[in-house]
Amino acid sequence: MSSLFSPLKLGQYELAHRVVMAPLTRMRAGLGNVPNEHAPKYYGQRASAGGLIIAEATQITPYGQGYPQTPGIHSPEQIEGWKKVTDAVHAKGGIIFLQLWHVGRSSHSSFQPNGELPVAPSAIAITGQTSLTPEWNQVPYETPRALEPGDISGIIEAYREGARNALAAGFDGVELHGANGYLIQQFLDDSSNKRTDIYGGSIENRVRLLAEVTAALIDVWGADRIGVRLSPFGTYNDVGDSDPVGLYGHALSRLSELDIAYVSLIEARAVAGMEIDAPQAVDQLRSFWRKPLILAGGFTGGSADEAIRAGRADAVAFGRQFIANPDLPRRLQIGASLNPHDRSTFYGGGAAGYVDYPALDATQAAE
Repeated sequence: MSSLFSPLKLGQYELAHRVVMAPLTRMRAGLGNVPNEHAPKYYGQRASAGGLIIAEATQITPYGQGYPQTPGIHSPEQIEGWKKVTDAVHAKGGIIFLQLWHVGRSSHSSFQPNGELPVAPSAIAITGQTSLTPEWNQVPYETPRALEPGDISGIIEAYREGARNALAAGFDGVELHGANGYLIQQFLDDSSNKRTDIYGGSIENRVRLLAEVTAALIDVWGADRIGVRLSPFGTYNDVGDSDPVGLYGHALSRLSELDIAYVSLIEARAVAGMEIDAPQAVDQLRSFWRKPLILAGGFTGGSADEAIRAGRADAVAFGRQFIANPDLPRRLQIGASLNPHDRSTFYGGGAAGYVDYPALDATQAAE
């Protein structure tokens, strides 16, 4: 029976364990949205031999940015910045994928080149939440511009170029961010997609962009170095679907046909604005995806091991625990106590709360 610390074949890679570092937005990029000088240390601290890191969501184009100081993968300077990160992870024997990101309507004109409106499948604004500006000011979300049919090929090409740039930066693969109410999910869910062309209406049409972008990534990387992250029952960023099992079952079937390395599913948690009635609703989708499945959503070491042993997941992605515990896999394996996280340092800032969480010392690790 598989456990959290048994090996796993994930695409072309052999993972030594199944503790995955989730993609974690930290909003610490420097000038030009280049990973800052602490980023190589941060990721290097969290690398382990044969362990998988999914680097933080990274915009593929200036038009895809929606938060202050998030890194990009669309300029030579950003590629060079990320090379330092991948070198640091590889020096520890780790494997690192880059999560490719376009926020769509979850942006503000202050981030957009020439102050344009952000884009989306339909001209529907996010309600009940506020946006941030580059100066970290809270402002209401604007009504986005609906993408014209001819614009969508440019979006796909931006993802393709981001994938090429990730390859040049030394990553081992890429993960498509299709979760948390960003552009891909805005096309998937019928609450945010009211289009009447081939990208809207039926489930098949709403899954089309996901499938076409994934195919573009495969053109660059090959299917066995591609992952996709989805949040089927999530409501964050004012999304939702009237038939999530039907929609995401079809999406997983299409991804299965494309034969990518893995899918990562977020289990909804009320504290993350992703309320659902059934806490394990993603189990309804397991039959549509038989390849490696990564689950995320408030797991402990014990509950992660239980999910793997039960066949609910093949690996588990950890977020807050990895922020506070750079050596999380080792701690979980030996049952060591965990450092508490400091939520006030999650976003923005410098080294504090980023690279100063202590690892176990050699004496503790040997106990």
